[in-house]
Amino acid sequence: MSGGSARPKRRKAAGSALRYEHRPGRPDADGAKKGDYGCAWGCLALPGFVVLIMPLVLFDVYWGHELWGDVAPAWPGGAYAFAATVGALVPLVFLAWVAPLFRMNWKRSKPRSLAWAAASLPGLAACYLVAGMIAATARPKRRRDWDADCYSQGGPCWVHVHYPWMWVVGLVSTLAAAALLITVLVRLSRRATPIEPSTSEPQAAPTPRSPTGTAGRRPPA
Repeated sequence: MSGGSARPKRRKAAGSALRYEHRPGRPDADGAKKGDYGCAWGCLALPGFVVLIMPLVLFDVYWGHELWGDVAPAWPGGAYAFAATVGALVPLVFLAWVAPLFRMNWKRSKPRSLAWAAASLPGLAACYLVAGMIAATARPKRRRDWDADCYSQGGPCWVHVHYPWMWVVGLVSTLAAAALLITVLVRLSRRATPIEPSTSEPQAAPTPRSPTGTAGRRPPA
């Protein structure tokens, strides 16, 4: 009798969150999309890097030695003055490149944004030119790579031997030009900002009978 009176046990309810296994024959849409985008970015990364770095390499190969071996010594004031000039150009060309990009607003006007993007291209070219001048003085990291070409006239090793304080002059010139440029921009922004008129009413002038403005009334004790 005891066996017949026992109630059957209830099965436990399934959990609220069930994990469904992916079938081998069913394509995964999310995985396919992520894979496609990752492949696209990977395929564009290497050509983009080559396009960006190639102008600097060409500048160093074809004009680096002539620039620091012939132009820099003949510059008014010598090679140190040339290094100071290059250092002062760094913030100027960077501003010429970046300033038009801040004026872009695709939501308001796409043609005007494209025009501002095109206006930034000369500044970008100037940035490449200045960066090429600086990169032409970079010596190889390993000393065993400091070959005869590095020590030839105008080479990176030759520049550091003849002008050991060139990087200090260039850095100081860059910082001074950046500080001066920031000061000028701040003053121009202050002048361009209109001064709002005061909304407070002027204080009433005292009457002739009451110079203190109390109208003949005695001040409270």
